[in-house]
Amino acid sequence: MNDFSVLFVDDEVDFLDTLIKRMRKRRVDVSGVKSGEEALKWLAANTVDVVVLDVRMPGMDGIEALKEIKKRSPLVEIIMLTGHASLEVAREGMELGAFDYLMKPIDIDELLYKVQDAYKKKSLQEQKISAIRDVIDTKK
Repeated sequence: MNDFSVLFVDDEVDFLDTLIKRMRKRRVDVSGVKSGEEALKWLAANTVDVVVLDVRMPGMDGIEALKEIKKRSPLVEIIMLTGHASLEVAREGMELGAFDYLMKPIDIDELLYKVQDAYKKKSLQEQKISAIRDVIDTKK
């Protein structure tokens, strides 16, 4: 099994179920929820390394969810996912801290590579923070 966990957030239930099954076949620790609001509740109770977040959802859309997730958990990497091409939304997501932006339909292996890259970035950030804390602790 991979050493990281992923949360998929998508209001299209069949798509979400298929993604989860296909990622589990690739030995990824994956969970899924159907809305931005559910994602925030899930993240309040669970830790995750990467969130794959649909842009267009009823209620809290992907951009709103991205802002809130980054506010609460700045190191969690987020990959935006949409079936609607929009450079403006992609740019906004990236400016707000998204790791990357992918279009539906997606190639599952491409998605897995992006998730692995996002996890590597998060892991490097955590290592840097740990190293800085170690330096600070030795100076005390």
